Amino acid sequence: MEKQALYYDEIETPIGTLSLLSDGEHVLRIDYGDFASNQEKWTKWTERYIGNIEFNQYPTPFKRAEEELQAYFSGDKKEFTFDFKLIGTSFQKQVWKALDTIPFGETKSYKDIAVLIGNPKAVRAIGGAVNKNPFSIVVPCHRVIGTNGKMVGYGGGLDKKEYLLIFEKENK
Repeated sequence: MEKQALYYDEIETPIGTLSLLSDGEHVLRIDYGDFASNQEKWTKWTERYIGNIEFNQYPTPFKRAEEELQAYFSGDKKEFTFDFKLIGTSFQKQVWKALDTIPFGETKSYKDIAVLIGNPKAVRAIGGAVNKNPFSIVVPCHRVIGTNGKMVGYGGGLDKKEYLLIFEKENK
């Protein structure tokens, strides 16, 4: 079986290294940490959704994504327009698209997202889908908080979530 090539690159940001994964046309994932710290997770994810792959470092597919992320962190960009591809279950994609409607500098609760997608009892399932978000920062799961208004879980760590929320409020 022939392996499909996937490409990765890393970008330094004020909240640490972000690793980007691409099929050469679309960005497929953005995760906290360097490639080495994400390789095992990416291998399991690609085996589930893509098949037999090999990783190659190649920054060209990421030029626009990296420019937009740098513009975001400088306070000049509030929305992302680079080509990315959501890969997940239909429910996960529905939740991720709902996250994308949360305005820059604002928050919504998991319950708000459940109501928004027309499934108000799915709060726990919403949490599971948010946890699987493959696009840290870009699909703004950091803008989702507990119903009680408190910060809860974030794949990058609560310190990064707090930084992003404060940063966005200051740059609104």
